[in-house]
Amino acid sequence: MRLHRFAAPAALAAVGAVTAAVVSARAAMPVGNRAVPGPAKPVDIAAYAGLWYEIGRYDNRFERGCEAVTAEYALRDDGKVSVTNRCRAGGVEGRVRTAHGVAKIVPDSGGAQLKVSFFGPFYFGDYWVLDHANDYGWSIVGEPSGRYLWLLSRSAHPDAATRAMIETRVRQLGYDTGLIRPTLQP
Repeated sequence: MRLHRFAAPAALAAVGAVTAAVVSARAAMPVGNRAVPGPAKPVDIAAYAGLWYEIGRYDNRFERGCEAVTAEYALRDDGKVSVTNRCRAGGVEGRVRTAHGVAKIVPDSGGAQLKVSFFGPFYFGDYWVLDHANDYGWSIVGEPSGRYLWLLSRSAHPDAATRAMIETRVRQLGYDTGLIRPTLQP
């Protein structure tokens, strides 16, 4: 019986420690945009589905050491979106790491805002498609804190004009392009 008196405080302490670690790690990341705009236009999730290549990102702890990063989205029968992220640890020839998640479309967001989780039903992070090509050839993804940014393309190696256009658009959205880390693709 005495264990029950200590179980609740111990559980609260554990939750507090995890929360503090997440807040601390997040606070250590630079903010590349202090006034993140909302998505520029709606997203047709069916057109957005498929394979994307990461061509650049703001560095973050969960992609540390990753190259050859891809994200694949697929519509599910329940209206959610399955997410499969892959990277190669340590370089383009490194060991493949895979993360599976699920995304929920935020109501009244035109499909441009999603809540994504790779940790079950306990934590959903913001995923905002800030802008995209009309033909869904490229996409700029962020979230409200301005600490995360991803530049995605349907091609692993978009041409120089497309890259320059994406970077110009990122700058127009208010992001510090100096924080962008190019992603190597094979």
